[in-house]
Amino acid sequence: MTTQGTMQRVLLIHSGGFTSRQWRKLNEMLSADYRVLAPDLLGYGESAPWPDRAPFHFRQDLDFLEGLLGDDPDPVHLVGHSYGGFLALQLALRRPARVRSIAVYEPVAFGILDEAEDAEARKALELVKREWEPDERGSDEVWLRGFVDWWNGEGAWNRLAEETRGAFRTLGWKVFQEVVSLAADRTDRATYATITAPTLILGGGNSPFTERRVVEKLGASLPHAKARLLPGVGHMGPISHAPLVNAAIVEHVRGA
Repeated sequence: MTTQGTMQRVLLIHSGGFTSRQWRKLNEMLSADYRVLAPDLLGYGESAPWPDRAPFHFRQDLDFLEGLLGDDPDPVHLVGHSYGGFLALQLALRRPARVRSIAVYEPVAFGILDEAEDAEARKALELVKREWEPDERGSDEVWLRGFVDWWNGEGAWNRLAEETRGAFRTLGWKVFQEVVSLAADRTDRATYATITAPTLILGGGNSPFTERRVVEKLGASLPHAKARLLPGVGHMGPISHAPLVNAAIVEHVRGA
């Protein structure tokens, strides 16, 4: 029988624009056998709001997550979605000895895309506006609409509940800064290949080609990785198809 002190730890890292609540069901599935850490990233949920127009780089979220691991030398299982998946991979690169396994859904590790070989996939990234131009409400709804529609198809922003759109408006500047900093990241295929922890890389068959290419290349690059595209699922699979995605993650964590 395990006790709280001897349980392996699992760190759940949420997607940009959402909060740790997205992992509520997965948390419940794991908490009987694992010590689950499910923080809100800087500026989200229970964390203090990120100041409007204050500069931000993803390394600040990375520092925050590294701090959560503390001095406990016991390796941790990392789970992340989208921006959270990218942070999980970056944390594994920064502290490889602290990582027991990795399970990510569509990490936005665009640096793995080659300039020539993946020119088509990289070109699609240019469709997201690179400037933040606030409207009368203090947010940039044009950017938010373009961002959400890029990931989920034309009209996705309009299909969101007004409460969700309102949350995106509140978080908009932080999300924009996350996107700008990770888009400039140049962590390449050779660097990602140094991650030796058992890794599950999930993606959706209905997701943008660019991200499907990231999933494919990460799966081929990491020496102990398995990549799977789930038919009929999109970028928000951990929410829209939570039972399917959560089951795959739990199986991977238990088998690591």
